[in-house]
Amino acid sequence: MRTIQIKTKFIKLDALLKFAAMVETGGEAKQLIQAGQVQVNGEVCTMRGKKLHNGDQVTLNGETVQVSQG
Repeated sequence: MRTIQIKTKFIKLDALLKFAAMVETGGEAKQLIQAGQVQVNGEVCTMRGKKLHNGDQVTLNGETVQVSQG
């Protein structure tokens, strides 16, 4: 599992996928989220604007990243 450091209180799910280089474009992130292929803290999440905070984990295609507020 990789850790992704953010400097804000939260980051939106679609932005995190791009920031962590799990997808190449925002459009790709939107499609994968709407298709139910992204999990947040072990549960499928279809809200691309979902706010992620310190400690949240996001999984896509078997790769997991954890948000760390720094």
